[in-house]
Amino acid sequence: MIIDVHGHLTAPAELYAWKAGLLSHRGAHGGKPPAISDDRLREAHFEPHPSFGNVSHFDHIDGAGVDLQLISPRPYQMMHSEQPSKIVRWFTEETNNIIHRSCELFPGRFKGVAGLPQSPDLDPAEWTAELRRTVTELGFVGALLNPDPYEGTQVPPALGDRYWYPVYEALCELDVPALIHAAGCRPPTREPYSLHFIQEETVAVWSLLSSRVLQDFPDLKIIVSHGGGAIPYQVGRFLPSGVRAGGTPYLEKLRRLWFDTCLYTKDSIELLIRVAGVDRCLFGTEKPGTGSQINPETGGWFDDIHLLVNDIDWLTENDREAIFAKNAADLFRL
Repeated sequence: MIIDVHGHLTAPAELYAWKAGLLSHRGAHGGKPPAISDDRLREAHFEPHPSFGNVSHFDHIDGAGVDLQLISPRPYQMMHSEQPSKIVRWFTEETNNIIHRSCELFPGRFKGVAGLPQSPDLDPAEWTAELRRTVTELGFVGALLNPDPYEGTQVPPALGDRYWYPVYEALCELDVPALIHAAGCRPPTREPYSLHFIQEETVAVWSLLSSRVLQDFPDLKIIVSHGGGAIPYQVGRFLPSGVRAGGTPYLEKLRRLWFDTCLYTKDSIELLIRVAGVDRCLFGTEKPGTGSQINPETGGWFDDIHLLVNDIDWLTENDREAIFAKNAADLFRL
């Protein structure tokens, strides 16, 4: 059994054409979503796509032996910083509806992970209505949490700030995990969105472990995408400060979080597992996505992460079973 906790929606172009219209008229023409048939939605999952190495979504996950994939919105599409906030809400809600329909069309292959309408013009408590709708009405098993709703245009409160507490309260109430994953990245930032993801996830880990969040919310379940940004690989910089501060050792605090294996080299995955522990690592690929390109050195996909995990020779069969499926099944109550 392989459960991939880090997948994103593959949707027909009509959804994103509608988004372009929302951005053009800024809500003046209303928010009626496009009429996308079940057949059209089904076809999108089997169509080859140039961004996916000219193969389809199902070609990728079937080829990697993924039995169940948790799918969320494509983060860079989420336009959290756009105005007015109603277009952010409309697009988020319809994207979640399309995720739900995809789960219904392919039962047993997908589970939904919600996007939240994280407009900075809304109070975070207002974001949680969509979290509650998707979990209680649509059967979603978690949510994406973008640590930078401004998408690079301003400096947001760090995740240790009380600003985020309404979201943490809702996550604990519903008993679902949050997957930390940044979204778009707009000027004046210097970096592309893919690098912005890693930077924001790095800051997210630092701010959570430097705050009272995990004490105030002992049942909070947080997964950090892309192997935790930079922190697991730079953990040595934080160990001395943990000793100076006294209290809980830094590694013990780090292991209150979970991390996905959405890294594209064996060495990085191996280091993540050594630092975080087998029990804190969840199999994730983002397949199809950034890594969906043929590696000229191997002839395989960069995002064939199952092969990289299998190549770590010191993992036991029980370790692999935990990383590939058991940890996710326990955490998401699958």
